[in-house]
Amino acid sequence: MSINTEQFAAANKAAVDSLLSVANTALASAERIATLNLDTTRSMIEESASSAKALMGAKDVQEALKIQAELAKPNVDKAVAYSKSAYEIATQTQGEFTKMVEAQFGDFQKNVASMLDQAAKSAPAGSETAVSAVKSAFAAANSAFDNMRKSAQQMTEMAQTNIAAATSATTKAAKKATGK
Repeated sequence: MSINTEQFAAANKAAVDSLLSVANTALASAERIATLNLDTTRSMIEESASSAKALMGAKDVQEALKIQAELAKPNVDKAVAYSKSAYEIATQTQGEFTKMVEAQFGDFQKNVASMLDQAAKSAPAGSETAVSAVKSAFAAANSAFDNMRKSAQQMTEMAQTNIAAATSATTKAAKKATGK
């Protein structure tokens, strides 16, 4: 079985399209993280200036301590919100990459199955056992990939549950510590 020029060109085009898709997804994710970081930094600078002004306007130590305590709680909430936003970006990007890999693997499976069928049709008499063994190995590989995909999905769901629980616990602890 030989590959003709059109098949080769189509394979090259598919590879380039796949690489462009991965690059665009990675760049979009980096852009979202950069925007999150810039917005967070801008907000922190503005709030720091405002906090410094408030502290400088305190009339005594007690008022300064009260102002400082009031400023602490929003910072914990903002840190939790930042972490959650960064995690969401990472999770969405991972999901997009997973879809791409699954689509690529699906195309690969179809191509290999087609090649195996074509090879079986053109195989010499008596080679049915070898063709059957190759098909069986391919089916086992597909099953293993599906099991790995399911395991990865379960781990992702477990991580999301754990992060949600940790975020909730951190927020509750921060509220308890600041008395609000």
